[in-house]
Amino acid sequence: MNIIVKKFGGTSVTSDKDRERIKDLVELDIDNGNFPVLVVSAMGRNSAPYATDTLINLYKNINDQYSKRDLDLLMSCGEIISSTLISAYLNRSGIKSVALTGFQAGIITDEDYGSAKVLNVNVEYLQDTIKNGIIPVISGFQGISINGNITTLGRGGSDTTATLIGEALKADKVEIYTDVEGVMTADPRIVENATLIESMTYDEMYEMARHGAQVVDFNAVDIAKRSNLNVVVKNTHKNSIGTQITDSYESDRIITAITKCDSWIQYKVNYKYSSAKDQDLMDALYQNDISIDMINFFEDYKYFVVQNEDADKLDDLLTNLNLDYEKKENCSEVTIVGHKIHGVSGIMKRVVKALEDEYIKILQTSDSHTTISCLVESKVANIAVNSLHREFNNES
Repeated sequence: MNIIVKKFGGTSVTSDKDRERIKDLVELDIDNGNFPVLVVSAMGRNSAPYATDTLINLYKNINDQYSKRDLDLLMSCGEIISSTLISAYLNRSGIKSVALTGFQAGIITDEDYGSAKVLNVNVEYLQDTIKNGIIPVISGFQGISINGNITTLGRGGSDTTATLIGEALKADKVEIYTDVEGVMTADPRIVENATLIESMTYDEMYEMARHGAQVVDFNAVDIAKRSNLNVVVKNTHKNSIGTQITDSYESDRIITAITKCDSWIQYKVNYKYSSAKDQDLMDALYQNDISIDMINFFEDYKYFVVQNEDADKLDDLLTNLNLDYEKKENCSEVTIVGHKIHGVSGIMKRVVKALEDEYIKILQTSDSHTTISCLVESKVANIAVNSLHREFNNES
């Protein structure tokens, strides 16, 4: 019996029409001799009654000095509502199913509330459920700590749940259902002629996710890669082929996709080279749990970027260290991703020309074996994505 884990995002579980579609997909699996295991997100997006952001705002409107433990408990409710309603719909349709929390599905975590790390997945109960012919509908995004506290796995946590369950059950594949055709060459809300990528590597998907693509969470890709899980991204409401994510494939393309990530602030810290000051700065960033990116250290100044949420904390830190600094707000990171990008001459030249043709100033750059990222002002970030997509479209 082939087990197929099917994960449904927030826009795929909201209405009766959505639930009917999920039922049809479950029946199709059963008819093909497969056994579906479902993982679901909270219904809808921000402002929807049971969406995660709605629950967060509900809490913070009462007390913005929140308890991370209590907030995790509240946030877990959105997925539980989804799992119980979908299970009810399946049972009404004559398909035996049961709703499960992350705890009941066997996901054990540490107590890093809001971004808990999974320590173990005990699937004994899940296996018994499957043996009895009952389809589990698992609440994504959540687990339980070894001390019995409900935890959440961070943004994209339902993807992580799906791949963890797929790994633990040795599933034939994991299907991620969303509201787009699959993984695209750019966000179709930004680039009208973005096209479907039919197959790609784990590393490409990881870099896309890390640099702003919101199709599959990068933690889930990590799990899939270590287990060599077959992951397919599909549109919930269309019978498209979607995108296959595997260990390797044959392709001559150089550029896979263009991504965008907003909400960055660029910092320039001014001091002449001093190993003691460098170490003090790095130690303070680590102790205050501030993650920096696009790091360039020069003799007289240091450049790096942080996400908006860390800015106040970083301002206090730099002031306490008596360091002079400047910052530029409202920045975005635009990235080209490609598994054959390293060592190809002329790529950076084309990136610079494509942006300069649109009079877009590059504030900073960084690169890796599979990416080139440019920091630009957020007000021109969408223009930058379109310009780069046009430049490399024939190679995507």
